[in-house]
Amino acid sequence: MFMRVFRSLMPKEERFVDHFMSHSGYIVAAADALAAMMAPDQPDRPARGREVCEIESAADGVARQTLIALHRAFITPFDRSDILALSNALDEAVDHVEEVVLHAALYKVSDFDAHMRLLTGQIQQAARLVAEMMPLLRDIPGNAERIRTMCESVSKIEGDADEALREALSDLIELRPDTITFFGRKEVYELLESATDSLDDVADVIEGLVLDNV
Repeated sequence: MFMRVFRSLMPKEERFVDHFMSHSGYIVAAADALAAMMAPDQPDRPARGREVCEIESAADGVARQTLIALHRAFITPFDRSDILALSNALDEAVDHVEEVVLHAALYKVSDFDAHMRLLTGQIQQAARLVAEMMPLLRDIPGNAERIRTMCESVSKIEGDADEALREALSDLIELRPDTITFFGRKEVYELLESATDSLDDVADVIEGLVLDNV
């Protein structure tokens, strides 16, 4: 309690929220590029895949900036361990989006079905909610209820993605493709669902911040 009051009275280094806003923006951009890659009428899938990888690299740069700022800052807007946890969770989310592209290329998955596009749409929805929450961290007590509601929405999307994954795998088993095709498509489905998991992890960290600062 003392440390919470002490931090509230001291001038704070606010650029961490700017870093989080930038990082979450890259997740949205990566999800949008992934959706473009999977679009039925996409004329240049490899280019969209490269775009996702370039966005992931830029997001890594933000993660490094956040870590450097954390080491240099005297007073932080909230606990240092929470800042590190949120930065790591954001980085995991964009990494998972890139993994979809890398594994699709590895298994030569180039025909993206409705299940994949549905899961990608759920990533886009969750990513936008996460990005919308970041500026609210400048005033956690004042935005607590709104943040909680948005975290619940991210969790619901993650639950919907679990169901979408089960349906996708059921349909894949019914098709009985050859072994390489089966494992390749299964891997893409599961990585897409993992991306929603990682965004739910971001929401969990943010919910923890609300509990610690309200």
